[in-house]
Amino acid sequence: MKKYKVVTVATSSRTRGGITSVINAYRQSTLWTDWNMVWIETHIDRSKIAKLWILIKGLFIFLYHLPSANLIHLHFSEPVSAVRKLLFVFLTKLFHKKLLVHFHAFSTNTTIHGRVSFVYKYIFRNADKIIVLSNYWREEIAHKWPYLTNKIMVIYNPCTQVKPMLIERQNAILFAGTVNQRKGYQDLIKAFAAVKDDHPNWKLVFAGNGEIEAAKQLAKTLQIDTNVEFLGWVSGSSKDMAFRQSSIFCLPSYAEGLPMAMLDAFSYGLPVITTPVGGIPDLLTDSQNALIYQPGDIRALSHCLTKCISDLAVRNSLAESSFKMSATTLNLTTITKELASIYQQMLA
Repeated sequence: MKKYKVVTVATSSRTRGGITSVINAYRQSTLWTDWNMVWIETHIDRSKIAKLWILIKGLFIFLYHLPSANLIHLHFSEPVSAVRKLLFVFLTKLFHKKLLVHFHAFSTNTTIHGRVSFVYKYIFRNADKIIVLSNYWREEIAHKWPYLTNKIMVIYNPCTQVKPMLIERQNAILFAGTVNQRKGYQDLIKAFAAVKDDHPNWKLVFAGNGEIEAAKQLAKTLQIDTNVEFLGWVSGSSKDMAFRQSSIFCLPSYAEGLPMAMLDAFSYGLPVITTPVGGIPDLLTDSQNALIYQPGDIRALSHCLTKCISDLAVRNSLAESSFKMSATTLNLTTITKELASIYQQMLA
C-alpha cells in the first residue's frame, strides 16, 4: 500500500472525555502506523490562556503538516468544539485536501438544531465524508440536510483492549463519566436509595468529575452517604481497578453519542443498565444484552438495580453479552479496519 499521511485534528491527549479515549484507542492499533497518522491538538481542559495557546500552537503545527498530508481527519462535537474547527476546515479546502469529519456530539438541540446550526452545515458541506456514531445521528443529519445523506457513514467507537486479570468483584455499582444532570447521576442516587435497605452491603461508586458536592449532599439527604463513594476523575490504573472491582455498570443518561464509559464496561465484562438514548439502541436490547429503561423513570431504574443485584444469573448473562460485544461488533481491530476502508475509498 502506498504510504499516506493522515492528520488527526482533535482535543488534547491530556483532555478528559470520549474523543480523547477514541483516538487513544486508535493509537493502540496498526491503523496509526499504517497511515502515518499525526495528532494535532486544538483544545485542553485548563485555563483560558492554556486553551488559547494550544489552539494557536495547533494551528501552526497544522500548517506545517498540511502540505504533506493526504487526508485530514477532524473530530468535533458540541458548538465550542465545532467553532474551533472552522479555520481548520477552511485551510483544508484551501489546500485541496480530502476532509473526513468525525461527529461526536450528544445533543441535537445544541448542535444541528441549535442556534449555531449554520456552523455544522458549513463543516458538513465542506467534508468529503462524515462519520457519525450511530444510525440515530445519521438519520437526524440526513433529515435536517437531505443532500448530505450519501456522505454520512456510521462507525462505532471501539472498545478498549483489556488484559485478563483475576480480581474479586465487590458489591459495587459503577457510574463512570462527568457527574452532571445530563448523565442522570441524581436519578441513580435516588433509585439506589429506594433499594438500599434491601441490599445494605451494596454501594454506588462514582468515577468522574463534575457536580460532586451536590451529589454528596443528595446522598446525605437520602441517608445513603455511607453507601456512596466518590473517586473523582480516574485514569490509568485507578480507572482499571474501578472497573475490575465493580459488579454492575449504570449510565442513566438523558443524551449521548456513543458513550466510551459504556464501551469500557463491555470490555471489562460488566452487566450494563442504561437508557435508550443516542446510539445506545443500535447496540443494546432490553433484557437481551442490557437492562434498559426510559431516562428519568426512577422507579424503573430501581427495578433494574434490584433485578441485577438480586439475580446472579441475570448478572452473569449480561456480563457475557458485554464481553461478546467488545470482542465482536466493537472490537478495536474491526472498527479500525472499517475506518481504514473509508480512508482507502477517499484516497482512491
